[in-house]
Amino acid sequence: MAGRKRGFDKEQALIAAMDVFWKKGFVGASLSDLTQSMGINKPSMYSTFGNKEALFVQATQFYIERRAKDQIQLLHELGVPLKTRLKNYLMSIVAGQCETDHPKGCYIVLCQSEVASGDIPEEARTLLTQAGEYIQSLLTGFFLEDPEAKRLSLNINAEDKAFCLATMLRGTASMARAEKPLANLEYVVDHSLKGIGL
Repeated sequence: MAGRKRGFDKEQALIAAMDVFWKKGFVGASLSDLTQSMGINKPSMYSTFGNKEALFVQATQFYIERRAKDQIQLLHELGVPLKTRLKNYLMSIVAGQCETDHPKGCYIVLCQSEVASGDIPEEARTLLTQAGEYIQSLLTGFFLEDPEAKRLSLNINAEDKAFCLATMLRGTASMARAEKPLANLEYVVDHSLKGIGL
């Protein structure tokens, strides 16, 4: 009926869909998996989110806005040494990869592994590519602009240093998904910081 009130929470349904894609990837997530987890039927899913491809794009955007960008403020805490700020930032990401209230690892890293198959929708593929480059771009800018980073010469080959740390985070995402403990992954973070001169 036109104007009928939706009988479910759209955001909670989107979070549920995101968790399914996070666990199974785009290709592995069936419509039945999605609607069952979201607690809605297929007509409701289509009318609210569109098809599976559109739902995946919305879930990916939601992840980026709600999870991937939450930690930036840790890089800019006043009165905190750069090494501590950088470690706090990296560990907040790694700790998130190890959380148990959602699938372990990283949604972006998992879904990007499917891009080469050509089965990811074009809009989502572009979104995933941009998201995959986000941390490296962020850290490159940080090393070039932060006064203490300049004093420590992190602005020299800043892009390479940022690439090393971004690659490390992809590795910890895979290890977290394989149930490796946070303490082991912290060791990796510490040695990666040493590797860029901290």
